[in-house]
Amino acid sequence: MQVLSFFSKVGDIWGLIWPYLVAVLVFLFVIFIHEFGHFIAAKLNGVKVNEFAIGFGPALFKKQGKETLYAVRAVPFGGYCAMEGEDETSEDNRAFCNKKAWQRLTIIVAGAFMNLVLGLILVMLTLAPADRYITTTVYGFHEDNVMSQQSGLTAGDKIVEINGRAIYSVNDLSYCLTNVKGDTLQMKVIRDGHKKNLDVKFNVETMDGINYVDIDFYLDTEDKTFGSFMRQSFTRTVSYGRVVWFSLIDLITGKYGISAMSGPVGVTAAIGTVAKRGLSDLLPMLALITINLGVFNLLPVPALDGGRAFFTVVEMIIRRPIPQRLEGAVHAVGLILLLGLIAVITVKDIIGFF
Repeated sequence: MQVLSFFSKVGDIWGLIWPYLVAVLVFLFVIFIHEFGHFIAAKLNGVKVNEFAIGFGPALFKKQGKETLYAVRAVPFGGYCAMEGEDETSEDNRAFCNKKAWQRLTIIVAGAFMNLVLGLILVMLTLAPADRYITTTVYGFHEDNVMSQQSGLTAGDKIVEINGRAIYSVNDLSYCLTNVKGDTLQMKVIRDGHKKNLDVKFNVETMDGINYVDIDFYLDTEDKTFGSFMRQSFTRTVSYGRVVWFSLIDLITGKYGISAMSGPVGVTAAIGTVAKRGLSDLLPMLALITINLGVFNLLPVPALDGGRAFFTVVEMIIRRPIPQRLEGAVHAVGLILLLGLIAVITVKDIIGFF
């Protein structure tokens, strides 16, 4: 009986731990794909890579290749592809700093590009098993004469815009119907081939400061064909990427506060929760994470790939390099601010567990 009790306790502990191990593996996989993009682009452009590492801190595993040290390090939330002459001058003709601007630009954006490609593949895997796909066209209503119907919304209307934001997929629709201000939305629909503007009212409930829209209509579906599969795959991938822009705008305008943001701890917890529900729920979340990482990294923010790409594009325009000391200082300040924001959000996430 004691042996059975021991294995029962081990099983209980494993049941608590495994979702978070999955979350860590998800992070490592997304980071690996990102850094692998930099690595491959560097190799293709003849740049010497000194180290390719997943994670930070002490090395758990490392192997010296012909010229590159490959390592897995203890802290799984990060990684790097350390190139010769990346942040300093070097006399090596294979150094990053000695390559042409367009070559450096391709290396810089390659990580984000790989994240976006991975995201598209994951979206395709998510959609592949389905026989039909949800569209943004209204099929019917929950009951006769509901509020949106009273406002002029009609079965057959294809929703193409809400409050000035274009709607390409059901993901866009879901985001734009979340935490709205007021109970009336400005909708643009296509009806009988013509665009029509509507002011559509909904019942709205507020809980914990967030407005929840009572969506009182059903959406139509379409058959799965090669064309619909490709269209849905690309539009949903674009929709996942637009979440970054929407989120930034909504943070600035006050639609969401910093309490709505999550750092590595919060995201890990969310992935662990979703992992318990199965692969069909985990794949869309993994697609959202990798696409958002790709888009976020391309933002022209110091210390991010987008910030480095911005300086490189400026160099290509003015036809002379930006002083390395100036660019380094800008990236250093950006990194400090970014790490500070991550620290604040991480503390918020940890406090939220108690």
